[in-house]
Amino acid sequence: MRLLPKSAFGQTVLLIGLLLLINQVVSYLSVTYYFIRPTYQQINHLLANQVNVIFLEGLDHQDPNLHEEFFAATGIQILSETEARQQGLEQARHYLSLSRQMSERLGGSADVRITPGAPYLFWINPPQDRNLWITIPMQGLGETDISPLTIYLMVIGVLSVAGGWLFVRRLNKPLQALQQAAMAVARGNFPPPLKEEGSSEIMAVTRAFNQMSRGIKQLEDDRALLTAGISHDLRTPLTRIRLATEMLPDDQEWIRDGINHDIEDMNDIIDQFINYVRQDRQEKLEKVNLNSLIDDVVRVRNIEENHHITLSLAELPDMKLRKVAIKRVMDNLIENAFRYGSPHIEITSSYDKKRKLVSFSVRDHGPGIPEDQIENLFQPFTQGDKARGSLGSGLGLAIIKRIVDMHLGSISLVNHAQGGLIATVTLPCKLDSNKL
Repeated sequence: MRLLPKSAFGQTVLLIGLLLLINQVVSYLSVTYYFIRPTYQQINHLLANQVNVIFLEGLDHQDPNLHEEFFAATGIQILSETEARQQGLEQARHYLSLSRQMSERLGGSADVRITPGAPYLFWINPPQDRNLWITIPMQGLGETDISPLTIYLMVIGVLSVAGGWLFVRRLNKPLQALQQAAMAVARGNFPPPLKEEGSSEIMAVTRAFNQMSRGIKQLEDDRALLTAGISHDLRTPLTRIRLATEMLPDDQEWIRDGINHDIEDMNDIIDQFINYVRQDRQEKLEKVNLNSLIDDVVRVRNIEENHHITLSLAELPDMKLRKVAIKRVMDNLIENAFRYGSPHIEITSSYDKKRKLVSFSVRDHGPGIPEDQIENLFQPFTQGDKARGSLGSGLGLAIIKRIVDMHLGSISLVNHAQGGLIATVTLPCKLDSNKL
């Protein structure tokens, strides 16, 4: 179990709390030893003087008349052991430190007890006569459940910790915004410029991030424009080549078919470039059920006689998705499973209620993919299809991953123990619109 927090916010609050705790303890001890303790020593000294007056030479401390005169003049009572017990000696609390100090003042073993109230009543058993108890009332002393000093220190501590927490929270707020913006840029989404606030260092980092974000967005726009322009311009000569092949004589039909096949491949590659650049961000989120999308995609595929799809769908909740984009993910995964795997594939769906995640998997029964190639398959222009007996543009899985990332989900490829490949897409049931 990790006790120390990992975040800078938690570590800073913990440091402030520890420093304040040390300060409070030192302050409490300082006040106790330098203010409260001397005060009680002075009170004990005055009480000892009062006791010594009773035992002055020439006074009969056992004289009842003297007891009455003392009580009338000072409120001090001189009681026998029996009288003291009758008036509440048993309810008084013994104080060892005061007894020790009183013993030093009176020159012998003394016992000091206190009965709280208004006023406080000090019980003193003097060494001059162990059979007597002297009660001395003390006005101005009071006791609550928590002393004023303790309350003061607690209030100061709470206010200090709260102030430190607010300070650190204000300091970390721009960092949290910076983190969310960086994650959005990583997904290909470019948020508006962040507000420059906080300390001068954080403002400088925010300013640099805004400049970087603008630069990346400009590069992305230029790349999209260049790719779209090249793709568009390539279609014109391809169309002329197709028209030219139609004019070939019938005895050269094999040449015409080969050229048309190459043209179709080039058009597919151009479409993949356009799809990769487009990112499908203009499509709005719709509340749909993932199983219904799977049914739609499978229904279209069932027209191919040599392809067979087995479904195992669990009950799923409705969720907000970009329907066309998710269908493109499913269709690409199914196409890859048929093309590079086997004519029979399996599609399953599941719902993790605890983590609020919905997932679907496409499994084929083909040769699978070498483990050392799986990690890089989602990078653009990575031709992982070589492992499955074909070549491609290397953009198919990159397009799929971009769409899944756009939905804050994840995709994984795993070789099945009994052969074949399993592609699993996991999506959160609820999407945070601020992160899309």
